[in-house]
Amino acid sequence: MGSHLARRVTTAMAAAAALAFLTPSQAHAGAIGSTPVASFEYQVGGVTMKVPTGCMFTHILRGDGKKITYQNAGVDCGFVGALNAGFCNWRIDFTYADTSNKTYKTSPGKTHTECEIHPMRDNAPQTLPRYGKACAHLNINGVRRVSQCHHITK
Repeated sequence: MGSHLARRVTTAMAAAAALAFLTPSQAHAGAIGSTPVASFEYQVGGVTMKVPTGCMFTHILRGDGKKITYQNAGVDCGFVGALNAGFCNWRIDFTYADTSNKTYKTSPGKTHTECEIHPMRDNAPQTLPRYGKACAHLNINGVRRVSQCHHITK
């Protein structure tokens, strides 16, 4: 009975640690956050494509203050989501907003006409002119489907 309880506590602690890891945080030394991609359908060349549940959009930042040394965003799918045909006509954009939530800079990605199961994009290192937030957005067929943001603070 004691080992069963210890296993349950260990499992609960591991789940809490994983949840804390995936929760968006302030980007002092770095931040990582994931947002579920909601199931949706879209048309490609007259064919209906369906994105099932089981995919996560993850946005990673590294840096200090307004200086971003590394930024990446992409989709990972598991379970049923890993069986889909992929994301077609996809683009990942990065946006930057000030503390009043006014977007002052957009780094649009290239639209990829091929279908990919794990679309991903890196962005160049940069120093932002203001504090606020940095966001990544996944667009499919020109429609924004999911976003993930991090606050950039002193």
